[in-house]
Amino acid sequence: MKNLLKNVSFTILLMKMCFIFGQEIDVQKRIVIDVGHGGKDAGAMGINGIQEKYVVLSIAKEILRLNNDLDQPLDIYLTRYSDTLISLSDRTKLTKALNADLFLSLHCNHSNNPAARGIEVYVAKAVSKYSDDAIWFAFQLQDDLNKSLGLESRGVKFANFQVLRGTIDYCPAVLIELGFLSNHDEGNFISENNNIERIALSILSSIQKSIKL
Repeated sequence: MKNLLKNVSFTILLMKMCFIFGQEIDVQKRIVIDVGHGGKDAGAMGINGIQEKYVVLSIAKEILRLNNDLDQPLDIYLTRYSDTLISLSDRTKLTKALNADLFLSLHCNHSNNPAARGIEVYVAKAVSKYSDDAIWFAFQLQDDLNKSLGLESRGVKFANFQVLRGTIDYCPAVLIELGFLSNHDEGNFISENNNIERIALSILSSIQKSIKL
């Protein structure tokens, strides 16, 4: 019953947004930040007990807070605002309903090798008219996080992730793995409150650069 109510509520939200946005004359560019995992899906588990679903939610909320402090805030929406599980299809449906101009999925990495570290950024294997912009944004994210935080770059890669496959025909879509929670130093760094703010600021800066293209 809880899942049914959640799905109904999500559908109603989509309908309301479609109606409201359909009334707008001048629509500001919209960014969807997909907050990975949630609810019963904890995602990657860090060696310090940190769960991916909480780390990426903290970063996403910090992006919103920083954005709201701007003189001209961006039009940013999250796929989830709390510890709830949203299906992958609903995440892409939301992006389409919002007519988003940019899609960014936030994740953290894990490896059986405790020495593995660094940022990976993915774009869809599928080719669309947004592919070039997605690749540019992916490299911009890597460069900004490397310069501002010193996080290592593991390269821009191509993948068939559902959230990328489902959105690439509608807007530039990127998925970022923000370092390895399984690495002691990197896991502690990513989950530390001060660094969450720094990561969020770097991502927000990359988004600002991207929408000015």
